[in-house]
Amino acid sequence: MTTLPDRPNTALLVIDVQNGVVSGAHERDQIIANINTAIGAARAAAVPVIFVQHSNDNLVIDSEEWQIVAELERDPSDRIVRKTYPDSFDDTELEAVLADGGIGRVFITGAQTDECVRGTLHGAITRGYDVTLVADGHTTEDLSEWGAPTPDKVIAHTNLYWHYHRAPGRTAAVQPAAELTFTS
Repeated sequence: MTTLPDRPNTALLVIDVQNGVVSGAHERDQIIANINTAIGAARAAAVPVIFVQHSNDNLVIDSEEWQIVAELERDPSDRIVRKTYPDSFDDTELEAVLADGGIGRVFITGAQTDECVRGTLHGAITRGYDVTLVADGHTTEDLSEWGAPTPDKVIAHTNLYWHYHRAPGRTAAVQPAAELTFTS
């Protein structure tokens, strides 16, 4: 249903699951386990896995904080896209990677829910992609000290509004990792 012509394929995006991003994240270990479940399902369906890796003043390239967490099941065939903005499409090669693979549908996991995950959800759907959020495959840190809702509420709200999100000719969906279906 994507609005992108000749893009029948699907990819799984794993956004910013890096040491310095998820060190204090809500339910870190369970979310990483769920992302691994999604990765396994993607590989079983011959769906490419693309890791997105953020860098900034706190995530200096090649530093320990910048590294993707060791617990994730990576394969040499996985692509890595580097970024410096919340939306994984902004000023990156992600669109070219997806176009080369004929990909018009993306599944999204990662961190942080209220920044880079949301930025990429909206960036993907506005660019014409069908977008599925993995309900139990994204997390954030606790920013309630600064007035934000607690992480469980941020995650629940994002799942809720993405479930009901709509765009012309595109679909938005939410699925738990254990129930992922990579077919249309």
